[in-house]
Amino acid sequence: MENITIKDIVKAAEGQLLCGDENKVIKEFSIDSRSGNEDSIFVPIIGERVDAHKFIDGALKINGATFTSEHDKPLTGFEDKPWIKVADTVEAMQKVGTFYRNRMNLPVVAVTGSVGKTTTREMISTALASQKRVFQTIGNQNSQIGVPLTLSHLTAEDEIAVLEIGMSERGQIEKLTNMIRPNIAVVTMIGVSHIAQLKTQENICLEKMDIVKGLPEDGMVFLNGDDKFLAPYRGKLSHRTFFYGLNKECDYRAEEVCVRDGQTLFRFYYKDGEAEKNMEVVLGTMGEHNVRNALVALGVAHQMGLDMEVAAKALSTFHGQRQQMHTLKSCTLIDDTYNASPDSMKASISVLSSMEGVKGRRIAALADMLELGEKEREYHYEVGKFIAGTQVDEVAAYGELSEEILKGIEDNNERIVVKHFETRGELQEYLLTYVHPDDVLLLKASNGMKLKEIAEAFLQNE
Repeated sequence: MENITIKDIVKAAEGQLLCGDENKVIKEFSIDSRSGNEDSIFVPIIGERVDAHKFIDGALKINGATFTSEHDKPLTGFEDKPWIKVADTVEAMQKVGTFYRNRMNLPVVAVTGSVGKTTTREMISTALASQKRVFQTIGNQNSQIGVPLTLSHLTAEDEIAVLEIGMSERGQIEKLTNMIRPNIAVVTMIGVSHIAQLKTQENICLEKMDIVKGLPEDGMVFLNGDDKFLAPYRGKLSHRTFFYGLNKECDYRAEEVCVRDGQTLFRFYYKDGEAEKNMEVVLGTMGEHNVRNALVALGVAHQMGLDMEVAAKALSTFHGQRQQMHTLKSCTLIDDTYNASPDSMKASISVLSSMEGVKGRRIAALADMLELGEKEREYHYEVGKFIAGTQVDEVAAYGELSEEILKGIEDNNERIVVKHFETRGELQEYLLTYVHPDDVLLLKASNGMKLKEIAEAFLQNE
């Protein structure tokens, strides 16, 4: 944060200064009592297991100030540092984040959706950064705590901010979009992440679409035109709305999609005034889902008046953090182990299936997708049924729910070899032994299933 004083923070947080210098300048938040500096303010968060107020004394040995919701006076020995009494420390941080955002006069792009938020945010940032100074969400800080932390790092030098917002329960998207006040809102797709909390995809869609509530009257909305829950919003929003995707009705669309040599090629169509233009785009990453991510990145760049050739060229250098391909002596490895949902797993399988020039087998090593609620077995079976219609040659899996994936394959395709293992160790031993140099191996599962350890084993064997 720049030029924010304790006095500003007290006013924004609607708090009470118990002691300390109100003119002290604060530059950042700290939510870890073991980190920070004299220019940071500690935010003691009350969690399910731990109340961080008990760490304030240690935090103030490092940090320059603190919030509190549990003290009416400072602890002995720390009276020289500012203590701000508030009703709720997280809400206080959010209010300060909103206050700081309102000071920063720059356009903000907000990205949400069940799947693809991070990659879409990174692609939009890449396209815009080809011609502007762009600030984007740090790591995966897209939560009620993460967003105000992210906002605190904005600077006067930033020309555009691209921020990711997520949710875990109803009402959170509206709160976050009102905090960041975006000029452009992007919704990637509606999947089944958080369906355990929201019960139906229709409810998930309503929650995600709350992102438009933070837009000004002249704001813009970008929606995935290939998504059956988002496509019906055509003509129903008061804001300017643009659809992106592979179908002909989209404002920004792709044709002639091809995956080759670790890249994805497509022809990009868009309207510039009354004239329809097109160009070839080469992505440094694979998959039809990444084509859609690139389409919205180019769409946002176009609406911001940037040079489209330059923006498209920038995307050719994009490789992403979530899906990594390694050409090893043992095989070609696609490490997509960060997380998984039915939609993202199908997308990864599509990448594997559509790869050209594969001399060996296309092998998918899968494990459970977690936190899918009452229909978890049905969702796993659906993935198996989807795999049955692809060019995958073998699926090796572990985990109780992954058995439903294999069942979905067996019920619909006798060609694909399926193998189930009781433990991750058994799956790893099998893959290290039986995968050949000409094979392409995909690793995909929820992060909690720890398939990343198998990826690391392959890399260590090189």
